[in-house]
Amino acid sequence: MVGVRRRLVQVTALVAAVTAFGTAGYMLLEGWSFLDALFMTVITVATIGYGETRPLDSSGRWFTIALIVGGIGVFTYAVSELAAFLVGEQLTDAWGRRRMERRIAALTDHVIVCGGGDTGRHIAAELLETGTPFLIVELDPSREAQVRALGPEVPYLIGDASDTDLLIHARVPQAKGLIACMPSDKDNLFAVIAARELNPTMRIVTRVVADSAAPKLSRAGADSVVLSRKISALRLSAEMLRPYGVGVLDAMLHPPYSMWFHEIPVGPGGAGQPLGALRLQERSGVVVFALQEVETGQFAFNPPLDRVLSLGDTLVGCANATQLAAARRIAQEG
Repeated sequence: MVGVRRRLVQVTALVAAVTAFGTAGYMLLEGWSFLDALFMTVITVATIGYGETRPLDSSGRWFTIALIVGGIGVFTYAVSELAAFLVGEQLTDAWGRRRMERRIAALTDHVIVCGGGDTGRHIAAELLETGTPFLIVELDPSREAQVRALGPEVPYLIGDASDTDLLIHARVPQAKGLIACMPSDKDNLFAVIAARELNPTMRIVTRVVADSAAPKLSRAGADSVVLSRKISALRLSAEMLRPYGVGVLDAMLHPPYSMWFHEIPVGPGGAGQPLGALRLQERSGVVVFALQEVETGQFAFNPPLDRVLSLGDTLVGCANATQLAAARRIAQEG
């Protein structure tokens, strides 16, 4: 891109230099006004053939010959460079679109982010950080440049997230989750309904602007409804009341820590054993601070090591990607 810009600047500078040279020449040799000299220069190098603006003497004609030879060469070069640039841009766009379509067609077990605004881009940054495959659906074409700025490898679609054909294109039936974070509760509602019809088992999370819309989104099929105002209020109060705790959570998300809370499902190998028998901290570096019971859905915080695990229980611990993989394998295999 830098090379293309440099070439365009060079071409523009050459055209401007020829125009300035011709205009100055006619003004000096023939004593013409600026407008007459500029007009004569333009029709000469552009080979329009309107004829002489004013009668030329011999020096003016020799100058015109030189201007024609040099000017036509410069303008021919400028036109060829511009044509190459336009064709190249079209080919680049077409090639990039084909590459993106191939990436979209290969997506599976991915997350679909409906909304490419500020919230959607923050979500995309988190998904990129965690290595989670995802796709963005943005309704407003004017935001395409902002979505593309996330990176050349980020797949996206421009269109209505409530349109069934577009959601099929986004591979909703093969996705593991959908996040609806568009600025309108109505748009989020329609997207949730359409996605739930295509994939009854995927996890759907949506934000809500008006508190009154939360029950509607839940009934439409959203597994979790996040109240934006409430989350902001909780964060503000936490920064005031528990600043160090909030600081720890923030630090976990950034290098060199890159840690986060993760779910560790208990499989056949871990079921029937006490939590301590798995030795998760020694074998994976993960400390379990919560357990969700499969039967009741209730959480037990700081579960004791003699707590007997059941198939389908979920352990919650803080881990990086390597620790998480090890802990999940241990919980599955014992």
